[in-house]
Amino acid sequence: MATPDRPPASTASPAAIATALDTIRGRINAAVETASPPPTAPVRLIAVSKTRPPEAIAAAFDAGQVDFGENYVQELVGKAGACPTGVRWHFIGALQSNKAKVLVGQVPGLACVQSVDRVKTARALNTAVENRNEKAAAGESESGDSGAPGNDERTLDVMVQVNTSGEDSKSGCAPDEAVAVARYVTDECASLRLIGLMTIGAPDTESERPPAFEVLLRVREEVEEALGLGGDGGPRLGLSMGMSGDYEAAVRCGATTVRVGSAIFGARDYSA
Repeated sequence: MATPDRPPASTASPAAIATALDTIRGRINAAVETASPPPTAPVRLIAVSKTRPPEAIAAAFDAGQVDFGENYVQELVGKAGACPTGVRWHFIGALQSNKAKVLVGQVPGLACVQSVDRVKTARALNTAVENRNEKAAAGESESGDSGAPGNDERTLDVMVQVNTSGEDSKSGCAPDEAVAVARYVTDECASLRLIGLMTIGAPDTESERPPAFEVLLRVREEVEEALGLGGDGGPRLGLSMGMSGDYEAAVRCGATTVRVGSAIFGARDYSA
């Protein structure tokens, strides 16, 4: 599964994966106790499984982990069918609009695309979901079967990715563009459901409240106010932020989703 630009992943044992998941869940629960603001929904742990083999994903699934994150369309398409039925896939990598049809049409169990950072991407995903629904209604699928298992939802959950650090190496729309992208999703994309905002942020394992997380909190307030969301006790937009090195800080800042990879599956091998 590894390629020259994607280092091979070491394979932790099933027991080690299960132990790591228990430890991380415990730390998330502890962080919730001191969170400010408190998370607006139960915190979801996404196991980032890019470059990891189906066997590692199955081990985590057997330990109760259901949500997994992937960064590359072709990798996900290639291994999704070899993973347990019931896995919920979250696409968290940069998504080219011309790959939206493949992602939506060929990944059983696609639950969410967290990396919508422009109108073009939202439009492509919306069209792909519409096409998927039309084929499902006609009893067709990309492969000519009766439809991909898990792809029976009429809408696809999405998040708007925000570049909260201003780094050129990071994907995401600028903070002041988030309202426009979110508005397009809610107003023009009937087959998409906006459920939150996502950021990668600059690495920061020292701060109690990393600046990137504070920026995403502010952007959520701006988006909710502009779109009339979250008022009168209504559901708030979720926040996907925090990875292996800073997920506890993210939860303390109000994250509702954290994305953890190496702390579950082991470090990747960069020596090759």
